[in-house]
Amino acid sequence: MKALVYTGPNEMQILERPYPEPADGEVVLKIDAVGICGSDMHAYHGHDPRRQPGLVLGHEFAGTVAESRALQVPVGSRVTGNPLITCGRCDYCLQGRDNLCINRTMVGMTRPGAFAQYMSIPAASLIDVPDAMSATHAAMTEPAATALHALNLSMRVMHRPLPETRTLVIGGGAIGLLSALLLKSYGCRDVEVAEVNPLRRESAERHAGCRTFDPLTTETPSNRFEFVLDAVGAKATRKLAMAAVKPGGVIIHIGLLDWDSEIDMRKLTLAEISLLGTYTYSMADMRATVAALHGGAFGDLAWAETRPLDAGGHAFEQLDKGSVATSKLILVPE
Repeated sequence: MKALVYTGPNEMQILERPYPEPADGEVVLKIDAVGICGSDMHAYHGHDPRRQPGLVLGHEFAGTVAESRALQVPVGSRVTGNPLITCGRCDYCLQGRDNLCINRTMVGMTRPGAFAQYMSIPAASLIDVPDAMSATHAAMTEPAATALHALNLSMRVMHRPLPETRTLVIGGGAIGLLSALLLKSYGCRDVEVAEVNPLRRESAERHAGCRTFDPLTTETPSNRFEFVLDAVGAKATRKLAMAAVKPGGVIIHIGLLDWDSEIDMRKLTLAEISLLGTYTYSMADMRATVAALHGGAFGDLAWAETRPLDAGGHAFEQLDKGSVATSKLILVPE
């Protein structure tokens, strides 16, 4: 089978790989669509020691069951799936917080991913896709679930309802744009997006109806926003988030572009800021996200673009150069 393989920093190649052999309780999926994630780009740049050359990346997928060794999942089922492979036995899994499973592994990191014609995965990780839902939309479940999980977590600590907040989303990539779209669906009227790429600013304005600005050239007013969502996770964006948040406000930190930073602990303490970390999603979040996507909570997703899997190397180059307006490129195997 064909697979798009990470062969070295800034290098992706189409290579032949063996057809996957499923273990008991697993299925083989014919991949219908798979998105390129920011973490795939991080690996592409050689910045993720967990993802070594020779690996098939890709964990935002939709597919059709081609072979099943799980009685509950028949061949022909249309599915997406949770790329986190969890144990189901640890305290976190038993609490329904399976995203924190201490024994978790991951598609596209510890096992071959979905940048291929076929991929194996445990049946327990699958979520059914409605018949009327397109494969490209279903492949958006993983990043959309990240946004949904982060917003739901944030609402637990907010002092006023989310629709009343003035909100800043830092980063107009897929997670930032999906978060902005979901915020609007939740009733938030005052959402701004900070993004350095002018093409992505234009996309956020057109598709999410948000005001945007370039944080490199525009000074962000201090103490302006009750809620700040950092979808980038860089030293500069953490500094921006802390400066922009109002006393008593909430910052949710999603992105992990880099790890070194200083946090203004004086403001965090004296202004009683709630700073939250969020990691991925639970299976419950994934199921809720499929329903939300299908119901239109994230809009029509017309901003996402597709490319054939064979053009995957060029797609990575385009994203690296910031030469496309879309924040989500989805690869479609032949």
